[in-house]
Amino acid sequence: MKSRSGLSKLKAILLVDVIIVASIAGVYLYFQGQGGFAAGPAIFELSDLKVNPIEADLGEPIVIGVNVTNIGETEGAYVANLTINNQFRENQTVAVLPSETKTIAFVVTETVEGNYSVRIGDLYSSYLIKAAPPEASSIVLSDLAIAPREAWVGYPINVTVAAHNNGAEADTLSVKLYIDDKFSEAKIIALEANGGTQVEFIFNMTVEGAHKLKVNTIYGSFKVVPVGTHTLTIYTTPTPDEGYAEFTINGQKQRTPYAEVLPEGQYSISMPATDPTGLHAFLYWENGLTSPSRTITLDKPTILVGYYEKGDSCPSLFIWNGTGNSYISEVSNHGWLGYINYMNADGSIVFYRNNPWDYIPIDRKLLQAEEGSYIATLAQMWDEIFYLDSAYMVVVDHPSNTEVYSTMVEQYLDPDFMGKIYTVSTNRLTPVSAFNEKGQNVLPQISKIDNVFTPGINGIQSPSWDDIQWNRLTLDLGDQSGAKEIKLVVKAVVDWGEGSDYNTWLDQFFDAAYSGQLTDGTQVTPPPYMEVIAQNGSWISVPWGRQFPLPSSGVARTFVVDLTGLFPTQDYHIRINNFWNVTFDYIGIDISVQQNVVVQKIDPQASLIQWFTTNSNSVGNFTRYGDVTEIVLSSDDEFVIGRQGDAVQLNFPISNLPKPAPEIIRDYFFFVNCWFKDEYGNWGFGFGFSTDPLPFQNMTGFPYNPPEDYPRELHQDYLSEYNTREIEPP
Repeated sequence: MKSRSGLSKLKAILLVDVIIVASIAGVYLYFQGQGGFAAGPAIFELSDLKVNPIEADLGEPIVIGVNVTNIGETEGAYVANLTINNQFRENQTVAVLPSETKTIAFVVTETVEGNYSVRIGDLYSSYLIKAAPPEASSIVLSDLAIAPREAWVGYPINVTVAAHNNGAEADTLSVKLYIDDKFSEAKIIALEANGGTQVEFIFNMTVEGAHKLKVNTIYGSFKVVPVGTHTLTIYTTPTPDEGYAEFTINGQKQRTPYAEVLPEGQYSISMPATDPTGLHAFLYWENGLTSPSRTITLDKPTILVGYYEKGDSCPSLFIWNGTGNSYISEVSNHGWLGYINYMNADGSIVFYRNNPWDYIPIDRKLLQAEEGSYIATLAQMWDEIFYLDSAYMVVVDHPSNTEVYSTMVEQYLDPDFMGKIYTVSTNRLTPVSAFNEKGQNVLPQISKIDNVFTPGINGIQSPSWDDIQWNRLTLDLGDQSGAKEIKLVVKAVVDWGEGSDYNTWLDQFFDAAYSGQLTDGTQVTPPPYMEVIAQNGSWISVPWGRQFPLPSSGVARTFVVDLTGLFPTQDYHIRINNFWNVTFDYIGIDISVQQNVVVQKIDPQASLIQWFTTNSNSVGNFTRYGDVTEIVLSSDDEFVIGRQGDAVQLNFPISNLPKPAPEIIRDYFFFVNCWFKDEYGNWGFGFGFSTDPLPFQNMTGFPYNPPEDYPRELHQDYLSEYNTREIEPP
């Protein structure tokens, strides 16, 4: 056996031999392990740690760079750990060859002002974050444009925004682009007094789906789809009572609202000749074609709208459900401009001011967040002009053994009983009896929510102007003498009928006035009213501030009518009277007391877009497309003014919403303040089909007479900045 000392001597001799041979070959090898030899390891040296800029505003990007040099003899991978304020932020790995130098760059932004220390390896630096200067620049941004609004994966997207210096001196502005709330790029512009320019950004996206975009304080959105595809969207208006209409694409049955990403190519679309009732015929498509069947070439994002008779008024509310838009309801029935209060003996008309507010429940199962926001779209499907003053989302947390609903509105109702959030029990009472104006028992129709409605009649089809046939419902609520609160939970819908019938009805009153039969104050379309039993057993009307309201049109909606304190006796019969065709799916009685709720308000980020083209005859100064957030945050007579085909997309951020507590349910409402007007002859009366005259909160009625006028002197900046999309008569 060889000794350890002998082995050591042998290794030493071999090492000398290897050194000699290696030196001749020009390669130095070192001894590794038990007789193994290899090249020297990678050894990294860091240098030139740079921070640019060393002072920045909140949200501005900071580039942190460092050089990595491999002074070793083999290729190696270096992991650069970036530490800011002694907290690990991120890392990058780079492969470096022997004697090679590579630069690693990090881009960071900060949301808190202050001094920041930087460390990578053994190198140190720092930077200062200052609060962004106030928007004191006289340069104003406007007219955000995104092209295309639907792009293919990896293809360029062009974003432009107009900049104008409204000041008397030269000024500068940092124009920053954010995509999905992450900083993307900044450009510094300098403009002389009264100078203007266009700022452009170009980028591409590799992630499919909907994306948000912001340039300074102007918001927009775009969509990314697979290469070779486009989104095909199809709607019908009015929306059927079922909430959808069936149609075919290339022979396959589908339902509206329809929105799918499809390969480019030809598609044949066929709508039914009539709506589901069989009473209302197909009228035309958005491009004026009158055939219910058409073939299109899908070579761009396309929206098709099929119009049927019996067109509903009001803008339409849609909610993003994760894959498409779900129709919710028509909004702001009582924002209809031109509602007649009464007619005088000489044929002159006194108009209602009306009430533009609406409080719409949203099915929480439909809501799906997209990029941290719930998305609502308020679209003008019918040929109308809308004036959106404000909109926001209301989030209500309530006990799990309750449901929550709000109210409808009327101009004359007590404000304390409108827009309130009511809790109601899930175990409600059913009326003892229910009969309509014909004496028919309608209790089976109203006892449960099943989309089986009471029959109804429409006052505009009455025999004559002085012989109105009322739509009546008489309910026995049972003995409620022990109840502290009495509320009705109502699901109902109003059918306005045909615009032509309305005009025929008006003509009867004009004829009566011209023939001397009409008296001052004759109501043309009387408002609904509710009666209770008086001490003498007769029917008496409840106070006007507590009356029964009109429900929504289009799709039935559930709301609360508070009856507490309205009964003068121990007789709990009520009679509901409607001129319009109001039908009921459900009426329940709730005698539970109001429970505690937590209510949170979410303001939107809003953009005005064009959903589809139109042949509308509407004219005037409409709001320019783009960001309109500023003018929907408060009810102040500064409107987003749109026409058929226009839509306001409202993104409601929810990242700051805390989770509801255990045993608490969360529900959602859309609160909106919106006026709208129709074309003369199609429900519109008393004014032309133009943006002027503008409505306003303190008007006595619409249309109004001089000297009453919209307060333009208070809103000149708004009018000149936003309402620049002028559409002239053809």
